[in-house]
Amino acid sequence: MKVEPMSALRLPSRLALASVVALAAVASLGGCAVLENIFPAQAERDAETQQIAEAGQQDVFTVALGDCFNNDAAAIDNEEISDLPAVPCAEPHDNEVFLLFDLAGDEFPVDVDQLADDGCFAQFETFVGMPYETSVLDYFPIQPTVETWAEGDREVICSVFEPEVQTTGTLAGAAR
Repeated sequence: MKVEPMSALRLPSRLALASVVALAAVASLGGCAVLENIFPAQAERDAETQQIAEAGQQDVFTVALGDCFNNDAAAIDNEEISDLPAVPCAEPHDNEVFLLFDLAGDEFPVDVDQLADDGCFAQFETFVGMPYETSVLDYFPIQPTVETWAEGDREVICSVFEPEVQTTGTLAGAAR
């Protein structure tokens, strides 16, 4: 461990304090909309149905079968997803979770991409109601990373979507 001179230790504290003061000033001048952009609201589930009732950010580890969400360009660009912009499925959305399954094993699979894709592909026809090869719909898996695998994550999330189109409602049995 390296010990920093006292003046170097004070500078980050002062910058942090200045940032907090500036954020408070912006929030009081700009209202809650500014804070929502910095700290987006969390998605809320209906207590009875457990479906997404209020749009908001959803931790990827709390995704449930049938959840709907929109594309997140920042997450796609990073290729690592920690939160999804969840929306009620009755509202226009980009994706719907049609399958959740766990990968087996203690070691991170070198073919994780293929295993995730194979699992989603195998259930696509059952969910959509027609073979993938003749469907206008597509799918993609969200799978564990080396880091999340080390923390016990084995879950693959399979999402179905119609390219270039937002869907309202479910794609279960859509047969298109």
